[in-house]
Amino acid sequence: MALRESRRENCARLDGTGQDRMTLVIAVVALAIFLSLTMAGAWLVALRTGQSGWIDAIWSFATGVFGAAAALLPFAGGEISSRQILVVVLAVLWALRLGIHIVARTMRGGDDPRYRHLREQWGSAFRSRLFWFLQIQALAALVLVLSIMIAAQNPAPGLQVLDWFGIAILITAVVGETIADRQLSTFRLDPGNQGKVCDVGLWSRSRHPNYFFEWLGWLAYAVIAVDLTGAYPQGWLAFAGPLLMYWLLVHASGIPPLEGHMLRSRGKAFREYQHRVNAFWPGPQSGAGAAGNKEDHS
Repeated sequence: MALRESRRENCARLDGTGQDRMTLVIAVVALAIFLSLTMAGAWLVALRTGQSGWIDAIWSFATGVFGAAAALLPFAGGEISSRQILVVVLAVLWALRLGIHIVARTMRGGDDPRYRHLREQWGSAFRSRLFWFLQIQALAALVLVLSIMIAAQNPAPGLQVLDWFGIAILITAVVGETIADRQLSTFRLDPGNQGKVCDVGLWSRSRHPNYFFEWLGWLAYAVIAVDLTGAYPQGWLAFAGPLLMYWLLVHASGIPPLEGHMLRSRGKAFREYQHRVNAFWPGPQSGAGAAGNKEDHS
């Protein structure tokens, strides 16, 4: 009972004063402005270099950096908590791994097929439409950054069981995505695999294991944010991060355009791969899923 009351007092400090609310509003507005400016810079870099891969690299670094900064904001009444430090480390670890991977891939040359298709689709309006498309990405990054902040501001004293569970989830996500990326890179470097579909390792269990693990990493912050005692109801808002990431990866800018490219470039081989392997969730293809794929691509 005393522990629950202590948590409620911390939450009252987080929500209660007008100064805290004003600080929160100013922080959110500042984060939105900085993310918007950062993605405007990514737009310029992409146009100047002709390599759209820099967009995702800059987005990754920006989300991690601003997420870490938001995690350290002193809303809970003073000293930086062990949970805030934990969340900062997790955010930076995620951003460095993903950002460095995309930078290395971009420096090897070539253009991201998703953006190349947008260039072809948008034609002469590509420059202006890309700018606003990246501003939407800035807004998505803001939602993710706020999820990180909500997790860090959980006022529960010390590190709880859910914090360690969140750590385990994010480490699993980072390791899994790293393995998936390396398996794909190794497959592509083999001249004998030119024109083939990567279906080895994790890619035999999911058509997009890197996307699955990317989504899983954002689930970690929601787990850290939740307080099952009910003393921190705001923590449930952190689920906006993994929900948004799932929608983006599965229904918007992830799987749909990438699979469209793969169907154009690999044709029948990729259609057969779709019939055998789930798009997102690792595991054997369900009968309903297989039937749906055959129906969609017959």
